[in-house]
Amino acid sequence: MTLAVVPAFGVNRLSKSRCFQLTGEFVCSVDTQERLVALTFDDGPTPEGVDAVLPILEAHGARATFFLIGNRMEKFPGQAERLLQAGHELGNHSWSHQRNIGKSRAFYREEISSTHDALEQAGSTPVWFRPPFGRRLIGLPQEVERAGYRLAMWDVEDRPEDFDGDPQALADDILERARPGSIILMHPMYRHNQSARDALPIVLRGLEERGLRAVTLSELVASGTSIP
Repeated sequence: MTLAVVPAFGVNRLSKSRCFQLTGEFVCSVDTQERLVALTFDDGPTPEGVDAVLPILEAHGARATFFLIGNRMEKFPGQAERLLQAGHELGNHSWSHQRNIGKSRAFYREEISSTHDALEQAGSTPVWFRPPFGRRLIGLPQEVERAGYRLAMWDVEDRPEDFDGDPQALADDILERARPGSIILMHPMYRHNQSARDALPIVLRGLEERGLRAVTLSELVASGTSIP
């Protein structure tokens, strides 16, 4: 590895670190005395994703936070409203879902504000922003804070590529790492996310067996102290 590559490699790892960033406040888990976890979903909304997830959450009495992409809301009107009507929380996941590093501050500002407007039109009052792919350095966190948002990361995520799409193995991996105060990230919205959709009821049953209740991110944060 050349000296020129080393800094770039370090910047790349730093930009996608879940529980560290150079500037601004964020949350990746919560120190809480209650047996709660935040269940969060990224991307979409899509009709097939909403159709699949809502009945599962209702069957388990679970509430979740959905981080939505602005241009997907525009393509599939009415889906964000369905999530709100079912009692779930909506968050901002940018307008175009591009990697938010190496862009201008004006680009970040527009990505945040355009999606914010779409969320408000759907009836939401969003307070959380999650960067696409978890990527951020300095400019994006500053624009997130300027817009009045809090930046949301996670400490447990679905990793279907590690388990050849096996829903049981995927769910077992999530459950092994989840603990009170965890922020769990899953991706159920697109056609290629079938393993995550199939794993969701297994995850919810496993949380229940461990005495853990799935709530929105705002509910989890209100129960304790954000980490870091």
